[in-house]
Amino acid sequence: MSDFFAFPTLNSWEENVFQLTGAGIVVTVILIIACIALALFLQPKEVRNVKFSAKQLTFSAMAMALAMVLSMIKILDMPLGGSATLCSMFFITLAGYVYGPKAGLLTGISYGLLQFVIDPVFYTLPQMLTDYPLAFGALGLSGFFWNKKWGLQIGYVVGIIGRFIFSWLSGVIFFAAYAEGSGMPPVLYSFCYNGSYMAAEGVITLIIISIPAVSKAIAQVKRGILG
Repeated sequence: MSDFFAFPTLNSWEENVFQLTGAGIVVTVILIIACIALALFLQPKEVRNVKFSAKQLTFSAMAMALAMVLSMIKILDMPLGGSATLCSMFFITLAGYVYGPKAGLLTGISYGLLQFVIDPVFYTLPQMLTDYPLAFGALGLSGFFWNKKWGLQIGYVVGIIGRFIFSWLSGVIFFAAYAEGSGMPPVLYSFCYNGSYMAAEGVITLIIISIPAVSKAIAQVKRGILG
C-alpha cells in the first residue's frame, strides 16, 4: 500500500489496518465529484433532452446528505460493524428511481466513497471496494425499475438485496475469522449477521414507502423533477 494513499495502523481491536492519508482523502473526494458529474450525463434517453442537470446535481447531493444524516440515527447497532438506520438506504435508491440505473449506480458509488471518507480505515483495498463503493453502489440497482409499476418498492428491495450480497461476500471472504466460536460456517454467519440489520431497516422502510400518501407524494416529486 502506497504511503501516499494510506498508512498502516491499528484499529480499536488491535488489528492491522490502513488509514487514508490527507492525500488519500483528497483523491477519494475527487472520485466522488467525478462520479456525480458523470451521473449528470447518464440520464435515461426518455428524459435526456430535459435541461435539468442542476436539478439532478442538487437532488443527488441532497439524497446523499439525507442518507448520511439518517445513517447516524441507528435503530440497531451491530458490534462488529453495520447497523439498521432510519431509512438511510432509501434515499440512495430514490436517486435511481428518479433518474435511472446509470445515475443511480454512480450516486450509490459516490455515497459509498463518502461513507469511507467519514471513517477512512480499511483492511485491504479489495475489502474497501467491496464494503463501500460496490455495496452502496448496488443500491442504485433501483434505477432499473424507475419507470415500472411499483418501481419505488421493487427498486428499493432489489437495491438492498444488492448491497446485502456484497456485504455478505465481504463477510465470507475478508472476515471469515469472525465466525469462529459462533458454531456457524462463515457463509451462514455472514448471511445472518448482515441480513439481520439490513432486513430490519428494509422492512421498516418498505412499510413507510408503501403507505399510499407517502408513495403518492414521492411519485409527485418525481413528476415535478422530470417536468
